[in-house]
Amino acid sequence: MGGPERLRLRSLRLACLGRYARIELLVLDELGYLALPAGAAELVFQVTSERNERASLIITTNLPFGEWTKVFPDPRPAKAVVDRLTHRTHIIETGSKSWRFKHGLTQSKRPRRAAA
Repeated sequence: MGGPERLRLRSLRLACLGRYARIELLVLDELGYLALPAGAAELVFQVTSERNERASLIITTNLPFGEWTKVFPDPRPAKAVVDRLTHRTHIIETGSKSWRFKHGLTQSKRPRRAAA
């Protein structure tokens, strides 16, 4: 990758980082559902580092922290993100059962109305 292309990509990454760093509340839903490619993992690391103790961040995941190394291609940023996220934070564990699955089961047990 040549110099101009590298500068263009760096500029895009900084613009993206700046945008996510300014948002009052950032929600990362289902982190860990898919493994992150290297560029995305680096961006997640940079955004969480930039927001650390400065702005609100909510992350939902089904993975325990010990399995986050499966999400990031390099385990070092995974450990650094977990370290930042677990320092001075509120962790809410909802258990291993899916609310959507449970809600779907209760909906399917309700009697259906006849079509008019």
